[in-house]
Amino acid sequence: MIHQAYINIQHSLPASPGIYKYFDSKGSLLYIGKAKNLKKRVASYFTKSMHSYKTMEMVRRIDRIDFTIVRSEHDALLLENSLIKEFQPKYNIELKDDKTFPFIVIKKEPYPRVFLTRRKINDGSTYLGPFTSVARVRELLSFIKQYIPLRTCSLSLTESNISKGKFKVCLEYHLGNCKAPCVGKQLADDYDRGIAEVKNMLKGNLKGILEHYKKEQEIHVSTLEYEKANRIQQKINALKKYQSTSVVVSPRLGNLDVFGFSLGEDQVIVSFVAVRNGTITNTFNRSYRLALEETKEELLTQAIVQFQLQFGDTARELIVPFELPFGFNDFKITVPRSGEKKKLLDMALSNASYHAEEIKRKKLLQTGNSTENTKVVLEKTKEQLSLSALPRHIECFDNSNFQGSYPVSAMVCFKDGIPSKKDYRHFNVKTVQGINDFATMKEAVGRRYARLLKENMPLPDLVIIDGGKGQLSAAMEAIEAVGLSGKMAVIGLAKNVEEIFFPGDQQSLKLTYQGEVLQFIRRIRDEVHRFGITFHRKKRSQGLTRNELTEIKGIGTKSAELLLQHFRSVKNIGKASQVELEKVVGPSLAKKVMEHFKR
Repeated sequence: MIHQAYINIQHSLPASPGIYKYFDSKGSLLYIGKAKNLKKRVASYFTKSMHSYKTMEMVRRIDRIDFTIVRSEHDALLLENSLIKEFQPKYNIELKDDKTFPFIVIKKEPYPRVFLTRRKINDGSTYLGPFTSVARVRELLSFIKQYIPLRTCSLSLTESNISKGKFKVCLEYHLGNCKAPCVGKQLADDYDRGIAEVKNMLKGNLKGILEHYKKEQEIHVSTLEYEKANRIQQKINALKKYQSTSVVVSPRLGNLDVFGFSLGEDQVIVSFVAVRNGTITNTFNRSYRLALEETKEELLTQAIVQFQLQFGDTARELIVPFELPFGFNDFKITVPRSGEKKKLLDMALSNASYHAEEIKRKKLLQTGNSTENTKVVLEKTKEQLSLSALPRHIECFDNSNFQGSYPVSAMVCFKDGIPSKKDYRHFNVKTVQGINDFATMKEAVGRRYARLLKENMPLPDLVIIDGGKGQLSAAMEAIEAVGLSGKMAVIGLAKNVEEIFFPGDQQSLKLTYQGEVLQFIRRIRDEVHRFGITFHRKKRSQGLTRNELTEIKGIGTKSAELLLQHFRSVKNIGKASQVELEKVVGPSLAKKVMEHFKR
C-alpha cells in the first residue's frame, strides 16, 4: 500500500531541483535530502521495494513531507548541507556521510598562503566557499597558481627571518610560480596586491582585476613587449570565463531574511528564506486565508511579524519584493533589482508562486469544491481536445507487471472532474502470457466495455489510455470488437513527453505543459498509476508468499504476510539478521527462516 504521506503530496511535487524534508507524527524532522528531480526522488522512497532496513524504518515513520525548490543541483547540494548542519535530523546522521564541503583559505600570516581545507576554524584567516567539489577547488587553485604567483611553502616568513637570510629560493621561483618573498625578491605590498586579486576573483569581483590587467597590457604593447602583453591577454580571457558566485552560499551576504509573496483570489502564500553568515539555514512556506480585503503591503507585513515571532533569530536586513511603508523602522528594507540578493528573492518568489498554483489546482480537483471551477476545466478539456461533448465521465486505463510476472490492469473513473472511486476496477489478466502490454491493454479495455454493454450502463465521454500509439491501437481494436467505435472519444497519453495521440493520427497534440488541461489529464493518469501499482504489489506479495516463504517448514501464510509487511520483499527478508527476524515472528521461526536462506 502506498504511504499516506506520499499520497498527500505526490501531485504537488515538481520535476525541479530542490530539497525535501520528512517529518514524523510529532513534527520532528527525520531526514533532509537533495534531488535533481524532486518528483522522481521522493517517489523512489515509496514506489521501490529495494531499500535497506534503516530506509524502510524511516519511511514507516514519515507523517508529513515538505520541499523547497532551488534553481540548480548545485544550489540543492549546498542547501541540503546547510540545513543538515542546522537541524541534524536523525536519519541524516545515521545514513549520510558527514563530510563537509571544501573551502579555500587565505591564511592569516606574513605572506599568506592560499590552499584547500575542510576545517573552518576561528583563527582569523579568510575562508572562501564552500564549494561543491574538491575537483572544482583544485581547478581554482591551479588557476590562481598560474596567473597570480604566491608561495606554497610553510616557512615562517617574518621580517626578522627574511632579513637574517635564513632561506634560499626553491624550484617554484625558477618555474615562475613564486616571486621569492623568502629572500626579499618580493615586497609585502606587491604580495598583498596578489592576495587582493585572489579575494576579488573568488568573490566574483572581476571588474577591478580586468581593468588592472588591461592597463598593464597597454603598457606592454606601448613598449613593444608583445609576449608579455599576450600573457596578460591569456589571463583576461581566463578571468572572463571564470564564475565563482553561488545563489545559495556567498560570504558577503551576511544575515538576511528573504520573503517571497504570491497573492491569489482568497489566499496568500509567503515563502521565507533565512540567510545567516551567507548561508541558507532555513526555508518555510505558509498559506494565509484572506478574510478581509487588505493591501499586499499589509499582508506581507503581518506575515513577516509572524515569522519573526516564530523563528526568533531575526536578521536586521529584510529582502522583499516591494517596499513596506511602515512597521520596520529598525530594519534595513531592500528591494533588490539585480545581483545575489535578487537571485535569493527570485528563489523565494518562485516557491511562493509554485505553492499558490498547487493550492489552486488541488482546490479545483478535490471533492466538494466549486463546481463552477471544475466546469471551466472540463470545458477547456473539451475545447483543447476538440471533443463533441463535455467530458463529464472520464475513464483511464494502465497496465502493470513485474519482469513479465503478475500482469494486471487498472481503470479509474472521474465524474464531473472528481474521482468516482466506487467505479474503479482492477483486471487480472487472463489471456496474455509474458510481457505484452498491447495485448494486456486490449483485454482490459474489451472486458470493461463488453461488461458495460451487457449491463446497459452509461459509456464514458472520454477514454484515456496511458501509453503511446501501440497501446492506443490495441485499445481501439477492443473497442471496435465490441461495436463501440465512434461512440466514445479515445486518446493516448505518451509516457515520456506527455503528448496526446488520437486514433489514426500521425501527429501528436502537445498541450501547454503547466496548463490546466494537461495538469488535469496528468492527475487522472497519476491516479490510475497509484491504483494499479497498489493492486499489483498486493498480488505480487501474495504470489511471493505462496511461492517462496510458505516453502519454509513451519511458516504459514500469516507468518509470511507479517514478514513481507515488515521487510517489504523476500530479498530483504533473506538479508535480515536473526535479531530483526525475531522481532517479527519470534526466535523459533526466525531460526527456520535464517536456515532456509543460508541453504
